[in-house]
Amino acid sequence: MLGAPLKRLLGRNLMLTAGLAIVLVMSGAALLAPVLAPFDPNALMLDSILQPPSPEHPLGTDRLGRDVLSRMLYGGRVSLWVGFVAVGISLAIGTVLGLVSGYFRSWVDEAIMRLVDIMLCFPSFFLILSVIAFLEPSLTNIMIVIGLTSWMGVTRLVRAETLSLREREFVDASLLAGCPTWRILVFHILPNTMAPVLITATLGVAGAILVESGLSFLGLGVQPPTASWGNMLMEGKVVTEIAPWLSVYPGLAILVTVLGYNLLGESLRDLLDPRLRD
Repeated sequence: MLGAPLKRLLGRNLMLTAGLAIVLVMSGAALLAPVLAPFDPNALMLDSILQPPSPEHPLGTDRLGRDVLSRMLYGGRVSLWVGFVAVGISLAIGTVLGLVSGYFRSWVDEAIMRLVDIMLCFPSFFLILSVIAFLEPSLTNIMIVIGLTSWMGVTRLVRAETLSLREREFVDASLLAGCPTWRILVFHILPNTMAPVLITATLGVAGAILVESGLSFLGLGVQPPTASWGNMLMEGKVVTEIAPWLSVYPGLAILVTVLGYNLLGESLRDLLDPRLRD
């Protein structure tokens, strides 16, 4: 049961409520895809090719007779999995580099910040395209490449927080008590940087979903017959005039999911950043 404070918070903040509801519904549908999907997402039904939405196929069928609803549910699992894993990789790299850069400063800080500057010189999507073009398009490669090309913002954010936190009294007290550096970083500084990192992670999931969808739409992402919202859009564009549902529903799924994570991230920023409070 939700506590009274959480109920009051959700009641006052409609943007937080809407974002959280969208995220929970989309994530729940993806997790329960084996239960909710009426058909095997890859099952070919040649007698049901390009059927419009009907009681048997609520979202219609595609050019191979596959059920669009089933493919959307399983495609959601792929898109969300890419978002979570890619953001996890970028957070791990960015947090470690940001802590090291902000705490040790000197030449260590200079070297890490110049690396960040170099990475930011390249448009991220085109950098990802370039790397994927030389690798075999696969789900694993997409997650790794997105994660390895999106850690710079996290590094800058954690570095800025660490530069401020290392001057606080509790860090001085830990040093006087003889705490090793790793303990100060992990148990004293890192927990105090989690609020902005959480906001960045929430917004990062939305960005990773968009990147994966773009790559799959271009044929460089998740490869058929595995369903993802991006490659469903790619397959639907060929027959948009006669079967618009093949493009409309995956597009709406991407729109609603990204909107949900953006609403949630913006709401968390308003709640956790004291400078934005009334």
